[in-house]
Amino acid sequence: MGFFKSLNKNERLLWGFSVFGILAAFFIFDRVNYINLAASVLGVTSIILNAKGNPVGQGLMVLFSLMYGYISFSFKYFGEMITYMGMTMPMAAFSLVSWIRHPYNGSHSEVEVNTLSKKEYAFMALLTLAITVMFYFILKALGTASLLFSTISVATSFAAAYLTFRRCRLFNLAYALNDIVLIVLWSIAAFTDKTYVSVIICFIMFLANDIYGFISWGRLERKQTNS
Repeated sequence: MGFFKSLNKNERLLWGFSVFGILAAFFIFDRVNYINLAASVLGVTSIILNAKGNPVGQGLMVLFSLMYGYISFSFKYFGEMITYMGMTMPMAAFSLVSWIRHPYNGSHSEVEVNTLSKKEYAFMALLTLAITVMFYFILKALGTASLLFSTISVATSFAAAYLTFRRCRLFNLAYALNDIVLIVLWSIAAFTDKTYVSVIICFIMFLANDIYGFISWGRLERKQTNS
């Protein structure tokens, strides 16, 4: 009940529509891999809480990363597995601590929005490039499926994780870009196994929620700046 009370009417509709879409896709295309269903519902719940700046969303992202890493391993998307279990998961844990340590006006359910300097954006870009190049050769050596898109996913995931840790509203856009890449990746997988269509629908729902998150954080930023 506490979860629903924390959402406004539009957020409840968005979350409900997202879960309905995920459930419908699962029972139409899958009906077997319940871990896909559980991970999808957990992920979309995490995103809607992150959209409100609620640290609980980062806690749920840790669990989602573990489950999604296993799903990726099952299709030899080693890039996704390594990215989420070796990078997104620990970064979500660090972000959880960061968000808890920076509450807005002492509220543990709303993080203080941060603004990055141009120098930090440049540093992030160079770090993202270095991580991406390193992962390209690692993923190539592992025989990762869809190497190009898997490498792009590493770049967008790292940028999103960094911005989330630094409490910058642009993390929502970075995750939205990552959602688009993952829609392409799992569309390729679906040509081999149609059960992965449910994963595609999952990331379409994630994309809608991440776009809402960017809008929501814009409101949070204006409210906090003007108060």
